[in-house]
Amino acid sequence: MPNAYPSTIRGRIASNDLLLSASMYTRLPHIAAAVYQTGPDWVWIDQEHSPWGTESIGTIAVMGRQMGVAPVIRVAWNDPAQIKKAYDVGAVGVMVPQVDNEKEAADAIRYAKYPPIGERGIAPFFATYMGLTGDEVLKNANSETVLIIQMESVEAYERIDETLKLKDFEVLLVGPADLSASLGIPGKLNHPKVENIMVDVAQKMKKQGRGKALSTTWNDPALARKWIAEGYRMMNVSSTLAQGTVGMKRIFTELREEFGKPAKAPVASGSKARSAAGRKG
Repeated sequence: MPNAYPSTIRGRIASNDLLLSASMYTRLPHIAAAVYQTGPDWVWIDQEHSPWGTESIGTIAVMGRQMGVAPVIRVAWNDPAQIKKAYDVGAVGVMVPQVDNEKEAADAIRYAKYPPIGERGIAPFFATYMGLTGDEVLKNANSETVLIIQMESVEAYERIDETLKLKDFEVLLVGPADLSASLGIPGKLNHPKVENIMVDVAQKMKKQGRGKALSTTWNDPALARKWIAEGYRMMNVSSTLAQGTVGMKRIFTELREEFGKPAKAPVASGSKARSAAGRKG
C-alpha cells in the first residue's frame, strides 16, 4: 500500500505531472474501491449536483488516501461550513464552483486554509481513521491539501488575470458546461466561443499560473485527449460507470502513454511518511 499521509499531489502539481481522474458516482465503499483500483491520480466526488450530504461520504475519502489516490470533493457553494466539512472528512482537494472574481477566490482561500493563511477551524475528523494526531494534520494541511477554483462564467474569465495573482490556491478548473450557458449557448461545449476562451486561459496559465495546475472535465475521452494537449494537465475523464473498470484502466493507460507518465512523486514529509515513491495521490 502506498503512503497514505501526507498526500504528494501538491508536488506533482508543481511538477506539471499529468493527473487523471474519474468521477466517483457512488457512496458505497465496495464500489468506490473498484473505482480507485482503476488507477486514477485523483477522483471527483461531487456534492454540488448529487443528492447526497457530507455524511454520505463516510470513509470513502479516507479509503482513497489509503489507496494512494487523492479524493477531491466539489462542494455545493463557496461556503465555509461546506469547505471545512469536506476537508475534515478526508478530502485532499476541495473544488469550489462558480468563483466569478478574485474576491470570491480570496474568500475560498480564507475558508480552505488553516491559520495563518486562512481561518478554517481545526478539528480533522478523518485523522483518527488514519491513525493520525490532530497535530500531524495541522502541521501538514496547508502544504498538503489542494484548493481548486472553478472558472465557469464570462465574468470569471474577464477577471482571470486578477484571480491568478492570488498565491494560495493550487488549481484552476474551467467548467465548459456552465461557461457555455454564461456565453448564451448552453450545452454547446464545443462551440468556438467556449473553445477560444479555454485556449486563451491555457495560454494565460503558462505565463501567470506557474506552479498551479489547469484542469477541466470531459465525458468523451477523445475530448479529454484534445484538451490535455492544450495544457489541461489535471483532467477528469468520464466515470467508471460510463466506461467500466476495464475501459477506465485502458483510458488512463493510453493517456499516460501519449502525454507522459507521471514523474516519480517526491518523498512525503511528516511523521507518518516513509517513502512516497510510486504513489498516485
